[in-house]
This record gives sequence, C-alpha cells and structure tokens, in this order.
Amino acid sequence: MSRLFVYPFIRLEKSSRVAKMCAGVVGLTVAYVSPAKADDDADLAAIKEQIKRLEQKVLVIEQHRHPGRIVSAHKDAVKGRASAVHANSAMSGHGVGVIASSSDNTPVEPQPLFSDDPQRAQRARPFLHLGGPDDNGGQPIAAASEEKNSSIDLSSSSPLAITQTEVDHLPPVFSIGNISVRLGGFLELSNIWRDSDLASGPATAWNNFPYANSPNHGLSEERLSAQLSRFSTLLEANPTSAIRLQAYIETDFGGSGGSTNSVQISGYVPRLRQGYFTFADKELGFHVLMGQAWSLTTNYAKGVLARSEQLPAVTDNNQIPGITFTRVPQIRLTKDWAEKYWLSLSIEDPQATVGFSSAMSSGGYLPAVGNEKVGARVYYQNSGGALLNPETNYTDNPAPDVVLKGAVDTSVGHYEVFGLARWFRSVIQSPGAAHTHKDTRFGGGVGGGMTVPLGTPKLQLAGNVIAGEGIGRYGPTLIPDTTFNSRGQMAPIPEIRGSLGLIGHPNKSVLLYLYGGVEAAGKKRFVAADGNQYGYGVTDQNLAGCDIEFGTCNAQTRTLASFTVGGWWHFLDGHYGSVMGGLQYTYIRKFAFKGDDGFGDSVNPTTTGNTVYATFRYLPFQQ
Repeated sequence: MSRLFVYPFIRLEKSSRVAKMCAGVVGLTVAYVSPAKADDDADLAAIKEQIKRLEQKVLVIEQHRHPGRIVSAHKDAVKGRASAVHANSAMSGHGVGVIASSSDNTPVEPQPLFSDDPQRAQRARPFLHLGGPDDNGGQPIAAASEEKNSSIDLSSSSPLAITQTEVDHLPPVFSIGNISVRLGGFLELSNIWRDSDLASGPATAWNNFPYANSPNHGLSEERLSAQLSRFSTLLEANPTSAIRLQAYIETDFGGSGGSTNSVQISGYVPRLRQGYFTFADKELGFHVLMGQAWSLTTNYAKGVLARSEQLPAVTDNNQIPGITFTRVPQIRLTKDWAEKYWLSLSIEDPQATVGFSSAMSSGGYLPAVGNEKVGARVYYQNSGGALLNPETNYTDNPAPDVVLKGAVDTSVGHYEVFGLARWFRSVIQSPGAAHTHKDTRFGGGVGGGMTVPLGTPKLQLAGNVIAGEGIGRYGPTLIPDTTFNSRGQMAPIPEIRGSLGLIGHPNKSVLLYLYGGVEAAGKKRFVAADGNQYGYGVTDQNLAGCDIEFGTCNAQTRTLASFTVGGWWHFLDGHYGSVMGGLQYTYIRKFAFKGDDGFGDSVNPTTTGNTVYATFRYLPFQQ
C-alpha cells in the first residue's frame, strides 16, 4: 500500500510538466505546494487524473506478473489512497505538499509506526509524516477500525477520558522523524452551584465552607466556567524493540494572574498540569520518570506507571475529600516483574502547609512560656523569587519528600502499599539568643489502596487510606501539615485520611459512582505563660461567635466528611469526535475542635456544604 506524506516547502511546477515527468513511470511521486492561485483547481484536477491513470497501470502490471492472482486488496489500497489525496488536497493552499508514493510495482504492506527494526523504520519514514486514512497512524486498518468503534470506554474504574486525557489510546496524528505525536484533550463547559459562596472556580476548596458567622454562609453561588478545557501531547519513540521513550505535556486554563478577571473577558491563563519524560526497558522491567506528574502517593488502577492513576471519576477539579493526590516535580524509578509485581521509588518536590491558632507570620514571635518574657522568634517561609509566584509563600524545606510504593496486579484486583517520608525545617532565634539556629523535624506516614471488581467487571470498589504526621498537603482539604511547639520547632500534625468508592458501568457509555471520604486531624499544642493553648487543635478558645452573624470564629478543622454521587454519559460518537456529559452532587460536613462559649459551656462548631456540578465535554481527538 502507498502512504501519504507531507513535505513542507516543496513546490510543484505546472501540471503539464508533471504529466511529462510522470509519463510511463509506475511508482508515482508528486509534490504539490502552491499559493492561492486562480489555476489551482486545474492543476489539482490534472494531478488527480494522472494518479488514476498510474494506479490503473500498476494494476495491469500486477496482473501480468501474477496471472490469475486476485488483487482486490491492492484495489482497496488504491481506493483508500485516492481518498486520502482528495482529503488532503485542501491543504495545498497553505504551503503543504502531499506526496503519494509506491517504491516498486508490488503492493507495499503498511509498516508499523515503530518497527522492531529501528533502521528499517528510519529508512521508510520521512522527517514529517501526517497520518492518512490508508495508514491509520501505522496501525493495521482492521485494528484502527475496531478502535474507532469504541473511542471512549467508561468501563474502567478511572477512565482516562474523564480523569485525565486518553491520549495513549489514540492513533498518532503525525510523526517527526521516528517520533510519533499523539494529541489529546477536550473542550469543557461546567456549571457549578454551591449553597455557600466560596468565590471558587471549578475546583471546590472543601475546607473553606464558612460557619454561620460569615455572611457568605447560605449565600449560594453559581458559576459557568471553561477553565478546565485541557490539551495534551504525547511523543513516543522506540530506539529498539525493548526500549520506549515518551514525553508528555498537559495543560489547562486553571491558572490566574494579575490581569485575570471575569468582569469583561474572563481571561484565565494556561498552567502546567503535567510535563515529564519517561524511559522504559521492557526486557529489564525498568522505568524512569522525570518531570511534573501525579505523586506516587496517588492511588493507581494498575501498576504504578504514569497515566494509570486511580483518580475518582468526578467532575470537580479538586477531586473529593479523603483521597491522596498531588501533582509535583519528581524523579521516579520503577521495577516490574512480568508487569504483575511493582516496586517504585519517587523523590518529590515538597511544600508544607503551616497552621497556628493565632496569626503567626514568618519572622514573628511565639507566645512566651514558663518564666520567659518573650517567646522564640521563628522563620519558616519566604515569598516567591525568580520564576516563582511572588504572592505565594514557600516553606524552607531541607530535602525532598521520599515515597516508596509496592503494588501487585492480580485476577481479583490491584493492591498497593506505600511509605512517605518528609522533613520540615524552621530557623529559630531562641529567647535571649543573639543568633539563629536551624532545626529539622521528621514527618510522614504509611498508606495503601485497592481497585477490586465485585463479582463482575460492571461493578468495582476503589479505596485508599493514609495515616501519619505532616501529611495534610497530600489531601484536597489541605489540613495543615505542621504547627509550632513552644521552642519554635516544627511539630507535624497527626492525620488520617481515606475514601471508598463504588463505580458501576450499566454499559460502556454510562458510568455511575458513589464516593465517601473523610479527613481527620489530631492535636499538637502547648500551654503558654498566659495559660492559653497554642498550636493546632486547641480547645480553650471562645467559639461562641461561630454561630452568630458577624461574630468572631477562630475554629480549627478537626474532621471533614463528604458524600458524593454522580455519573457520566458518553452520548455522541463518530469521526467528528465524542461528546459526554456529567452530573454530580456532593455533601460536605465540617467539624471543628471544640471550644467554649465564654461562660464555661462547651461549643462544637460545625457547618455543611452542598454542591451541584454539571459538565459537558467535547473530545475532538476521540474519533
């Protein structure tokens, strides 16, 4: 079979000269690039006619060489190639040349995009190749047709079409040398309704639902947003049959800058979601990832490789309370045994969140303890410098986080366990001291996850849990990682977090889900010289104002529980792409550490939140 190739900056002289050059030639090579001229149509018609004549001549020669041989397969290839030339002819006015070629008089078999013989692949491929209808990105026609018949399959517990971009399952759009390029992503419109005003976009800040003292409590908000429209690119190459190189980048418009506003133009800025490259040796079962990706602490649906994460199939961009996730720069080394047993080590960029019962900026003084007149002075963060956000504070971390995970894939599900190690640092000027000193504290935790079919592939159970100290940053609620002790040292806060989800698939175009999640923090506090508690989880604050409008409420979150129900319907599919819609409801209940009402009676502040989320997505590359 012939292929369609695109060579930039190649021009075709008049069609009469092409006819003379091609007359009597069996293999055809035609290059055409033309500016918009009045005689373009005539040139194009002459080229098409010449192609038809030469294709007929190829068939005649084939029949002479192989008497009685049926060449219907070659005729189908001719038909497909002619259709491809017609489809690509519209590009001629944009300086792009279309080339159809066959190297000899015999039908040319379609070559795989990445041959086991890299030298053969290199000889057969031009520098820039646009996939056409006859080559299907290097896949056999039958396989490509089968893929198109099921462009989006929602039978997974965490379908990439929803949770990320299903770029791995798409055919290459074009190639550059021996590197294939796959495009993925979607255009999205979301409508978010919350019963309390959080002034949030399409990602709900779950811990920000206000208590009754705030005028925003019970003041509903409704927002339309296209910010989560997403675009991804996957580049792949196979230097050998065992080695694969990949580079992946993914972006959306969830960022904001100084000029961002929704008053006139709703101009939101692109942001880096993921951007990394990977190396894999299939024979050794060895994998390397470098760049920004989902943390290894994230639950996985299968194995521990990138783009296999077990993310909840929810519509809200901040996931659901109870799961463990974050996207961070990292270096990850992974070993697999028969793609069944997995061991992975990840070195990840840390940031810490700090909470304290009273206002405590970096460089401030803690309350005095014992007989001291002044407390320790503590430095723990700095505002962003070059290439960082100057409006954000960055903690002083001495070392990256370390995650070690083991996983196994069995016939009855995927299971994994992991350990997380973290380090926190503060710079302290002790009372009466003339100089500062550095202090480093250790935190971390252990966790696990699973994805299990419940007797049938149409019903799956997914869950995760983590417990430890200083792990708040790895959850969507963002309970603080750490607070301070009386000497100014970082004191990691105990926390446990977990979620459980039930995912159903009535058919491959419908996905229904039910999730429950909880995050709970423990106490880390000290008693100062004034007799009051300080730190996190204090229980002697006057919290009577939490239930009075315009009252003062310094409540600290103890537990946040959530219930989420929703579903997706993939209702339109074809060569024009795919369209799906999602609907979700989430209920939130937030509990604070108890305080008193100023008269000795206990107060237990609590608040609730309700969200309804409707989403529509058009996936143009899912064809």
